[in-house]
Amino acid sequence: MLPSYKMSYIKIEDDEVVALSGKTHHPIVIATGDENDAVEGTVFEITTEELHHADAYELDSYKRISVQLKSGIDAWVYVDALQ
Repeated sequence: MLPSYKMSYIKIEDDEVVALSGKTHHPIVIATGDENDAVEGTVFEITTEELHHADAYELDSYKRISVQLKSGIDAWVYVDALQ
């Protein structure tokens, strides 16, 4: 779980991304500051190369940050770049 964040959706304006994904809205994690909010998910162990590929895939609407999960694990998470 990622505390003080929640899942939301962002409208995708890039026609190539919409064509590739088939979706006009993609999920995005946003900060709320509310300790009752959390994002449930799965932590994947990936290589540095895979992380760079993920960075290249994400749109400018997303940024990667390091967070400590409730489990105590440090993990990279893509969140809303405007926050």
